[in-house]
Amino acid sequence: MGKSISTIDNDYLQWIQDLCKRYRQSQIKASMQINKGILAFYWELGKDIEERKYDNKYGSHFYENLSRDLSNVLNNKKGLAPTSLRYTKYFYCLYAPLFENCRQLADDFDLLFSIPWSHHQKIIDKVKGDAKKALFFVRKTLENNWGRGVLVNFLETDLYERQGLAMSNFQMTMPSFEGDLAQQMLKDPYNFNFLPLGEQYTEKELKDELIDKLSNFLLELGKGFSFVGREYRLSAGGKDKYIDLLFYVIPLHRYCVVEVKTTEFDFQDIGQLAGYTAMVDELLNTKLDNPSIGLLICKEKNSVLAHYALSRINSPIGISEFRIPKQQLPEELKNRLPTIEEIERCMNV
Repeated sequence: MGKSISTIDNDYLQWIQDLCKRYRQSQIKASMQINKGILAFYWELGKDIEERKYDNKYGSHFYENLSRDLSNVLNNKKGLAPTSLRYTKYFYCLYAPLFENCRQLADDFDLLFSIPWSHHQKIIDKVKGDAKKALFFVRKTLENNWGRGVLVNFLETDLYERQGLAMSNFQMTMPSFEGDLAQQMLKDPYNFNFLPLGEQYTEKELKDELIDKLSNFLLELGKGFSFVGREYRLSAGGKDKYIDLLFYVIPLHRYCVVEVKTTEFDFQDIGQLAGYTAMVDELLNTKLDNPSIGLLICKEKNSVLAHYALSRINSPIGISEFRIPKQQLPEELKNRLPTIEEIERCMNV
């Protein structure tokens, strides 16, 4: 055998690597086109079933019979199981009213055919017929490249209801478009269901766990947040100040100073956060960076006090709460453990 060209010609080796990259890209593009074609077929199939009313006409076994008949003709092609066929009707009926006679939603309509069918099935199961909510999760899946497991997690933690609900003064302190974008990036409350904490915990324990589960925390914060550091030290006026958590928000080209409090919001929290954002602007910002924003995540935000505090401060700041769901024991353990009444009876013996 002849000597491999790649061992003697670096240009050839680079060309081979470039070809492999282009080949993989072409595979991805081809799979995306195949997915779009299949979903377009499912849309039309669901439309046919809805308009022809065959499921009503032929009764409860319609989808089983349709699956068998299609599989026989198509030589047992995958994706034509009765359950999947039933979802084609759900798929069409969910979104059709949203796009009917709405040309301006053409781009959103195209989004429907850009995520996997299994993702659509999970969305359909969870949104209870709310097409706008469903489309929100379709868009988020594409923006963040969510796998099915991540999608299910956010479907179950009320992301749609929490998105953009943080209290803030962004409209008063930021340009209109950036203020809207920043507002939509924040949530209220933040769901820390990934933290293994009980009902009692200290502020340090909460921050330790957030860093320990940093990938989960970044996922909850959302696309565009890049972690810079914890207890980030800034020095000025002969004093060292330590920021709980410092992020950089790439879409906004701004640092985000995050302070976490296990107590109810109070006025001094805003003063501290405003001081930190001013220090970041002075000590870290370059000519390419916009003024930083602050985000206070507290146990309770007290909306009345938060409103007063935000109305008279010039730094862009958002205030949200966090939630840590109570840890639930598995059912099999619950059945084995004594009840409180049984424990009390034993103590009184």
